[in-house]
Amino acid sequence: MEITLKSGTRIPRIGLGTYPMNDAEAAENVEHAIEVGYRHFDTAENYGNEEGVGNGIRSSGIDRAEVFITTKFNAKWHGESEVAEAFRGSADRLGVDHIDLLLIHWPNPGQDRFVAAWRGMIGLKDQGLVRSIGVSNFKPAHLQRLIDETGVVPDVNQIQYNPYLQRHASAEFHARHGIVTVAWSPIGKNSELLSEQAVLGVAAETQRTPAQVVLRWHLQLGNIAIPKSSNPERIRANIQVFDFELTDAQMNRIGSLDRGEGEAADSDVFGH
Repeated sequence: MEITLKSGTRIPRIGLGTYPMNDAEAAENVEHAIEVGYRHFDTAENYGNEEGVGNGIRSSGIDRAEVFITTKFNAKWHGESEVAEAFRGSADRLGVDHIDLLLIHWPNPGQDRFVAAWRGMIGLKDQGLVRSIGVSNFKPAHLQRLIDETGVVPDVNQIQYNPYLQRHASAEFHARHGIVTVAWSPIGKNSELLSEQAVLGVAAETQRTPAQVVLRWHLQLGNIAIPKSSNPERIRANIQVFDFELTDAQMNRIGSLDRGEGEAADSDVFGH
């Protein structure tokens, strides 16, 4: 259920996405998710629910060391010294003394400060305040700048990724540099993907839900998946994906649904 990042940190392969939950919803759903086996929780400054995520973890009674917390910060903190303030704000809201994985939420290349932010994150990791550092929504060109200008490769890049949107250029770059792909929106939006005949057919063959077979597809590609749900039964079902495998033919049928990069938000022009 875990893989090891470049930093040596172990990270669970399935996490609970918490956007767009408010604090109360996040607390309730995180506590339930812990009860059914989740140990990885994904939040962000921009979601406005870091306090709720922290409350849910504490209410569960679980030891902090058993839980992996990912959070992200906004463009206003892009700078070496500013990143330390972003960390402090998130850690305070979460109620923790360290963060397992801290991400730059969007590159925002128009302000051209994401490399400075990355230098600040390297400093936080060197101080032991964060265990792992990474980015979100970065294109290969953005990643290459980080590597060229600092020599430090991100542990992960969290990107919109699902069978409709397979991000081949990003996936190839990640594989070449040892960056783990973390998929947000891994089962698509509005259930459209889960109604595809290719997905329904594999679900029938494996006697699993459509969401479970898509999440299993991610795992067999080597991805980490962050499905989001506030439905207790779906939260439970989404983590029950480690006791079956898809055949190569089933993987290929789901993989045939790719629609190309046009489905993704363009992180050269969009971000916060």
